[in-house]
Amino acid sequence: MTDPALRDAALVSKAWPYEEARKLLKRYPEGKPGGEPVLFETGYGPSGLPHIGTFNEVLRTTMVRRAFEELSDQPTRLVAFSDDMDGLRKVPDNVPNGDMLARYIGHPLTRVPDPFGKYESFAHHNNAMLREFLDRFGFEYEFLSSTDCYASGRFDDTLRAILRNYRKIMDIMLPTLGAERQATYSPVLPVSPKSGVVLQVPVEVIDAETGMIAFMDEGERIEQTIFGGQAKLQWKVDWAMRWVALGVDYEMSGKDLISSVEQSSKIARALGARPPEGFNYELFLDAKGEKISKTKGNGLSIEEWLTYGPDESLAFYIYREPKKAKSLHLGLIPRAVDDYWQFRANYPNQPVEQQLGNPVHHIHNGPPPAETLPVTFGLLLNLVGVMGEATKEQVWGYLANYVPDATPAAWPALDALIDYAIAYVRDVAEKPVRRAPEGVEVAALQRLDDELAALPADARAEDIQNIVYEIGKTAGFAELRDWFRALYETLLGSSQGPRMGSFIALYGIGNSRKLIAEALAKAG
Repeated sequence: MTDPALRDAALVSKAWPYEEARKLLKRYPEGKPGGEPVLFETGYGPSGLPHIGTFNEVLRTTMVRRAFEELSDQPTRLVAFSDDMDGLRKVPDNVPNGDMLARYIGHPLTRVPDPFGKYESFAHHNNAMLREFLDRFGFEYEFLSSTDCYASGRFDDTLRAILRNYRKIMDIMLPTLGAERQATYSPVLPVSPKSGVVLQVPVEVIDAETGMIAFMDEGERIEQTIFGGQAKLQWKVDWAMRWVALGVDYEMSGKDLISSVEQSSKIARALGARPPEGFNYELFLDAKGEKISKTKGNGLSIEEWLTYGPDESLAFYIYREPKKAKSLHLGLIPRAVDDYWQFRANYPNQPVEQQLGNPVHHIHNGPPPAETLPVTFGLLLNLVGVMGEATKEQVWGYLANYVPDATPAAWPALDALIDYAIAYVRDVAEKPVRRAPEGVEVAALQRLDDELAALPADARAEDIQNIVYEIGKTAGFAELRDWFRALYETLLGSSQGPRMGSFIALYGIGNSRKLIAEALAKAG
């Protein structure tokens, strides 16, 4: 049972998961008939290695599911469905043994050998990768394979309905196709008994009840049932069939599938069913602004992000602004980490209405853990960048200048972030290039060095920041930000950076004075 105050706030919250969940309240104001669970679905095409765009749908759908559970006491289920009966269309660029895969173009993905040599098929390999990550993140879901559903007879009743309504479905689909495609289009794609390829050929319905169809295969007329995994459906028809067969109530998809949703919804209605609720999100783009593709391999893998940032940072980035196109590359990680922790720090002191709009509420399915972070990830990155080849123990040594009880046991989240910072600086961040100070910058740096020399070794970050700020206001800079930029570029070798008071306190006054001395030496 949900707390009444939380439920009341959720009923009017403008956070997008609650807005989506309220669609389901309207769908079933008295609950789903028979007390059946409200069914959420996400789809996955295992034609390439999973990337964050794939994970995105499961995470966002789970957020809507949890929001619905806060609004209602109705039971729910989440199905992660793999379209692994699809024929292999082309060889992905980012897998080994491409020549071997090329021999299986057109074959169902579950009948294509695994190029990695680990699983019984390419689909089984990619399905396993997806499930491994979903399990790691703690998702509650049921995995369904298209191949298993077709072969086991689970789809047979709806497949019969497809054949009974064959003409209606053709009337829905043909107007959306060009003349050439119309001539060969069929909602049903038989699997060739000769080649094993999923065929794109016209079919004749012989008997809907037994699933018998006829089609031409290498010049020969074949009569074959569509049951038992001997055929699959064309994509939009397949989607509608799945909604009907499984009783799907909610499924989201990218904006590139808006027309597919429309056509599949028409087909579902032709079969006497109600299409699911859902919404269309904007797509993730790569660093060049191009759509991410599994087969191109131009997106981030799940493993790449999680090498350089924690799970929560990925979830935070995915939560924000689902209807706005966003880039997805490694350079986004530092900001995502720090923004996540800022929202997490704000959460305990917010009224419930603001908490429900706080991303961390949806990331953690309620209040986040109580642990705070004493330094920002950005500050850690600057520290490690200046240190060069840093070990974790050395970083903790510097943190002792700044953080009370600076031990991994006292600050476990910070301990984990140090690993991410070291990896990010080593592999991703641009190597610092410190320029020589010039003009008023030289005198300003000399003044900063003199002021720091007069401070005790344990001076507070705020006191150091006040000194930095006062120098910037009185040293002849056109704007204060010019002084901060000079500090970043001459001392840290970057175009942007942290609060310098915090950095100097963390790095130590003596070490910071060495950086200043090195910069002044370059000025001659």
